[in-house]
Amino acid sequence: MDSEPRPTSLDPQQLGFTPRPPVAWLSPRQLAGTAMRVILSEQFGAYLDKRELQNALPGDVYHTHAGTPELWFDYVADLGDGFDATYSVAYLLGQPSLDLAGAPRPRGRLLIMGGDEVYPTASTQRYEDQTKGPYQAALPAPPPGAEAPDLFALPGNHDWYDGLTAFLRLFVKNGRDNIGGWRNAQARSYFAIELPHRWWLLAIDTQFSAYLDDPQMAYFRAAAASMHPGDNVILCTPSPGWVESVRDPGAYDTIDYFVRKVVEPTGAAVRLMLSGDLHHYAHYQPATPGTGPDRHLITCGGGGAYLYPTHRLPPQIDAPPAASLVRKSTPSHRYALGATFPTRADSAGYAAGVFTRLPRRNKGFVGLLGTLQALFMLAALSLFQHAQGNDQRLFSIPAALMGTVILLATTFFAMPPTAGQTTARHWLLGVGHGCVQLGLGIAGTFAWNHTPFAHLPWPLPPLAAVIYLVVSGLAATEVVCLYLLVASAFGVNLNELFAGQGIDDAKCFLRLRLTAEGLTIYPVAVPRVGRRWRAAPVAPASAPWIEPVSPIGYELAEPPILIPARPATTPYPGPRHAHSADQPSYRSE
Repeated sequence: MDSEPRPTSLDPQQLGFTPRPPVAWLSPRQLAGTAMRVILSEQFGAYLDKRELQNALPGDVYHTHAGTPELWFDYVADLGDGFDATYSVAYLLGQPSLDLAGAPRPRGRLLIMGGDEVYPTASTQRYEDQTKGPYQAALPAPPPGAEAPDLFALPGNHDWYDGLTAFLRLFVKNGRDNIGGWRNAQARSYFAIELPHRWWLLAIDTQFSAYLDDPQMAYFRAAAASMHPGDNVILCTPSPGWVESVRDPGAYDTIDYFVRKVVEPTGAAVRLMLSGDLHHYAHYQPATPGTGPDRHLITCGGGGAYLYPTHRLPPQIDAPPAASLVRKSTPSHRYALGATFPTRADSAGYAAGVFTRLPRRNKGFVGLLGTLQALFMLAALSLFQHAQGNDQRLFSIPAALMGTVILLATTFFAMPPTAGQTTARHWLLGVGHGCVQLGLGIAGTFAWNHTPFAHLPWPLPPLAAVIYLVVSGLAATEVVCLYLLVASAFGVNLNELFAGQGIDDAKCFLRLRLTAEGLTIYPVAVPRVGRRWRAAPVAPASAPWIEPVSPIGYELAEPPILIPARPATTPYPGPRHAHSADQPSYRSE
């Protein structure tokens, strides 16, 4: 494969992509866009569903190095946001090896992207700038004489916002294209990989947590025909239904259905469930070892998107939940929360930083709140001055209307689309927040009425209100920060508390080793991402185009996790290679 010319600077013209800043999730435009996308996906998602059409694509079931004594592979999810965080993780993934647990651990022979490969919504240009560009810069080409690692990507909800169009164009190449030194290997948005030592990796595409379509079920049933009792399964899902089921009992139903209908009839067992979507590392394992399935549940969504908290995670969960909506679900088993990254204490510390980080990240949000407060002040000021015998009307919008707008806005802010089922606490917190904002507006109006600016001749008072807009906007934003901190203690607006801060640091990914002994997981934590970069024009073709000015530190989020292989009850038949019209094909390397 011919290597790309190496850039001599960080000029986007030379790089071929534009490094982008993190998404400002609370900016007015982004808030409106997110709400619209969620509404459209809920109302028209079924009409945009391309999974049925994928039945016309090759039904490959891949097997990777099935005869080798060991296989290293990597897992990353929730990437494609701001350049600093996304590239820091990509840079580490592209390195030939990382020193973990006292020894060098080689780069994976395949890379699994677990969902949400771009933010805030999918498009060809965003994938180019936020995903393909950074990963190509991190590993422009495989080392001389080495095969390109395979790349498999599972779509998340952000990849689905354009109906999966851009995702399919970028990733579904069936080995015919590359992203830098990684080879696009998959043929559909879901995939099955036969790994060495009777392990399988199955990645299901649930499209906004919806049902599994018939072609996808047929694909995985065909793959399961090659499984045998004693086989072990790694199940990758776009979201951690085991955590989400705490607030939404139906969130685990699709996972439970798939395990019951596809995996368990073969005698194989799901030993590890992997997901991103929540932007942190969290490891659940059986609360009482020896009872129920020997299964680990890991969320690892630290590929580049804003940090999501760990200090509000439930210490124990039941999977499937006792209140599952599926009547014939498997017996419920309890899992206990083990290690997290960041730690619960560090996560609480990040939460307390909202008062400085949120205004700095979301200047448009400050302006929006200031505008609302200024309009309310101008409307209320007319009432005050009328009561003082001044009939000059400063503003034509009634103060009651502006107060109603503020109250409704804060109430609905407490009920974002990600909140799931709203409860009384959402209403109480939302209305309470609105009352505080109104109190701030009334107090600000009284104070403004006692300044010289309020008594200038028309039209100077509205112009002078620009000063009030800035001051009140900052004050109202700090009220929002306080509200978010309080509401998060009750499980409300927890996502907004951290999304508004857009924390780049505390990222993570997994490096995994598969041997006859079992599966060993190395959870790699990146406490602080790189922020200063330089071009590397004089370097081998496989070396990164962009280097950090200072080394990027990394560590293990917890000691390596060993999931031992189960005793096989049937002889291993070896990887299948034949394929026919009604059977999936297999690719051997």
